[in-house]
Formats: sequence, structure tokens, C-alpha cells
Amino acid sequence: MKSGMRREDDFQERRKHIANLTDEELYARFWELTEQVVAPLLELGKKNTTPSVERAVLLRMGISSLDTQKIVEGCMDRGLMGHGTGHVVYKLSKEKGISIREAGEMLGKGEGWDEAAALFK
Repeated sequence: MKSGMRREDDFQERRKHIANLTDEELYARFWELTEQVVAPLLELGKKNTTPSVERAVLLRMGISSLDTQKIVEGCMDRGLMGHGTGHVVYKLSKEKGISIREAGEMLGKGEGWDEAAALFK
């Protein structure tokens, strides 16, 4: 900003539309606006993923890096990427009553894919 130039203070003007709201109404308005901002981001996240993002998710779930690539490829081959690789592993672990790590190892060995795919039919 050049010296001598001041930003016009228009706060009172800009806040007129919310000046008479209660704290509860302001709180509700905040979350309404937040929802409007976040909803498109969530939609993008649901519809768009990449193998590297899916591998990162699996790694954070405690699955070995050796198995993550095999699981991502297995999900891609079976049209399961839209569900999320972590979701596939999670559902298989719950269905079989085993840990997430065990389910990941199982899929990494090429086992349990028919059962995993059937969970999303």
C-alpha cells in the first residue's frame, strides 16, 4: 500500500445484513455458509481420487506399502475405486471379523476379492 493511502473502513456498512441477528442466528448462519463452501469440496473428494491418494489412505490405515499397490490395482480392476480402497478393506475386515491390517494383507495376497466386491453390489 502506498503511504498516505488508507483503506476505507466500511465494516458498519458491510455488516448491516447481519447486525440484528442473535448469537444463535449468527452461529446458524456461519454453519450454513460453511456448508456452502465445503459441500463442493466434499463432492469433489467423493467423485475424484487417484491411485496415489488411495495408497496414502491405506498407508495411514496401517497397511504395508507392499500391499497398498496391489490393493489399489485390485480395486481398479474390479471397479471399486469409487468406493475408496480404505472402505473396501474396512468392510472386508468387518465382514470377516478380522483386523484392518489382516484384511489388507489378505487382499494384498490376492485373496478375498470376490467377497470384497460382493459387499458393494
